[in-house]
Amino acid sequence: MTLLAVVMVTWNVREWALRALHALEAALDRSGLPARIWVVDNASTDGTVEAIRRAFPSVELIANDVNRGFAAANNQALRAMGFPEDPGAPRYVWLLNPDTEVQGQAPAVLVRFMEQTPRAGACGPRLIHPDGGFQHSAFEFPGLAQLFLDLFPLHPRLLESRLNGRYPRSWYARGEPFPIGHPLGAAMLVRGEAIRSVGLLDEGYWIYAEEVDWCWRMARAGWARYCVPAAVVVHAGGASARQVRPEMVRALWASRLRLYRRHYPAWKFRLACNLLAWGAGRRAQALARSPDPQAPALRAAYEAVQRMAREALRSPSLP
Repeated sequence: MTLLAVVMVTWNVREWALRALHALEAALDRSGLPARIWVVDNASTDGTVEAIRRAFPSVELIANDVNRGFAAANNQALRAMGFPEDPGAPRYVWLLNPDTEVQGQAPAVLVRFMEQTPRAGACGPRLIHPDGGFQHSAFEFPGLAQLFLDLFPLHPRLLESRLNGRYPRSWYARGEPFPIGHPLGAAMLVRGEAIRSVGLLDEGYWIYAEEVDWCWRMARAGWARYCVPAAVVVHAGGASARQVRPEMVRALWASRLRLYRRHYPAWKFRLACNLLAWGAGRRAQALARSPDPQAPALRAAYEAVQRMAREALRSPSLP
């Protein structure tokens, strides 16, 4: 059985991916961990596949001819490893974004924690910005308060608070593992047994919220989730998504609606839909007065989100 497999999904981020793979290989060498690296490319047109083949011939590379989305691409690698049925599939799988740089012995720190915590289904490292600044790395499962603050940002202190699903910065500074709702999917280590327990990622999420859904399913199956601040990963954030900003607005809220429908009771889902329709409409109105060159496209995106929320109220089941 392979101890650790790393999966990286790429889409038109050649230079980011090359840096990420160099940093990952160096960290694995420092950690002394046997690991296999998988890259699933979602039909990049910037030479990502060719560059990885040249620079990292030992990487298991799956090159898609269409963009299958984040969840489906990760599942391609997981199935190739033998999940969810094969008991000989890797003991741990690390989902790692291409806009990351693994620091120190982060892989060994995460694996050691999981070995010592048998009921942990998933964990994540402490993420930092490229300038070394603090970055929230883990979150509570999203509730209506978080949805409200996403749509109607109030005082910055509220945005940094537990009300908005954030954990105190002091918890990260202590350096000790702490229980969480879910880590950010940019660098999430998952136990193979937990994958076999709850199944693969839900491919109904094209991008965004798939790791939240996965961890919510793990929580209901009795698996704990942790942040492990002693493991550090630099995370730039959004390297692929910034390429198609209005489209990502629609994708984000489509995924969140799916998440709310799947995990909220009916009354709470209805409230979430109404809140989203209200908030998206206000965003669209504000963008009508914005000088931003992208404002018309973003306004159309929020108008589409408003329609999605209203349609979700009438739809009896998941798409």
